[in-house]
Amino acid sequence: MTDDGRIRASLPVLSQLTEAGARVIVMAHLGRPKGAVDPEFSIAPAGDRLRELADFPVAIAADTVGGDAQNRAAALADGELLLIENVRFDARETSKDDGERSAFARELVALTGANGAYVNDAFGAVHRKHASVFDVAGLLPAYQGDLVHTEVEVLKTLTESPKRPYVVVLGGSKVSDKLAVIENLMGRADHLLIGGGMVFTFLKALGHNVGSSLLEEDKLDVVKGYLQRAKELGCEIVLPTDIVMASKFGADAEHEVVAAESMESGAFGASGLGLDIGPASGEAFASFIRSANTVFWNGPMGVFEIEAFAGGTRAVAQALADSEAFSVVGGGDSAAAVRGLGFDEADFGHISTGGGASLEYLEGKELPGLTALEGN
Repeated sequence: MTDDGRIRASLPVLSQLTEAGARVIVMAHLGRPKGAVDPEFSIAPAGDRLRELADFPVAIAADTVGGDAQNRAAALADGELLLIENVRFDARETSKDDGERSAFARELVALTGANGAYVNDAFGAVHRKHASVFDVAGLLPAYQGDLVHTEVEVLKTLTESPKRPYVVVLGGSKVSDKLAVIENLMGRADHLLIGGGMVFTFLKALGHNVGSSLLEEDKLDVVKGYLQRAKELGCEIVLPTDIVMASKFGADAEHEVVAAESMESGAFGASGLGLDIGPASGEAFASFIRSANTVFWNGPMGVFEIEAFAGGTRAVAQALADSEAFSVVGGGDSAAAVRGLGFDEADFGHISTGGGASLEYLEGKELPGLTALEGN
């Protein structure tokens, strides 16, 4: 267990339900076990951590809808909780066949017995049309959990009524993961700050050599189009002016700061790897954040897990922590970075548990898990 953020985030609703006397059965997934039982992806370690954090009894089933889960569900007393095994151990959970998913959903629902209800408090899964997210909601009275409700309200603010200036900070490894978000937010944000591995495709699109840094050649034309379109929409795309280049990927790598427009001019030449934005860029990004009234951040600025390449991410996180703006940290690696770098989560307006779901919402996509809860 390297990061218990999502477990902690789930506690308020689980506590409300158990305190009200509900018999709670928790469905969750971990990784991509491809529909087969794989001990590497067992949910049990998460259950053990939940036991440590919870002030209510927690039982852990050895299977998903098998004999152990059925027996433990039937034995639950009021105010007790049962965590069933990884729902993705059953191939029907993620099946594209509606009938297969529905059959699995009915077996999950059967665990509740009479008068069951469904609460979705996992915003990070609502973009999936999976049995435990979509189909179960059609078989039981279904409700938004507080965490899901808060996520939706926060994301509506970012897309419908952000207080300006509105600054979006995007990082992470691949620009392809963020293209739709960039396209949808260019017309809404005032400034779009780009860091992380994805920045090298932008820098290459401007004609700069990037050494051996991560590069998506097939996205260069798209990025060039975005740079032009952003100008037309009045959104400033801000790129780093300096980069931390390394001799290799690793904690023991030699590294130096070079200008973004001449990354191959340093000691490592064309073999150098860009692994973080430089200190001048970190300060510039922080300045934009300090002047904003709304900030959305998704994706680290560099390989923050290695101290030598954590400076850019730390600068962004510190500026957000110090800011009085409405700030949203967009889940996944960004949230892990906040915790991993030792920041107090209370210093940020909202730390999303959404990850990919948050991005798809910001892209303007329909999220099946939310659609299934409409009207509830």
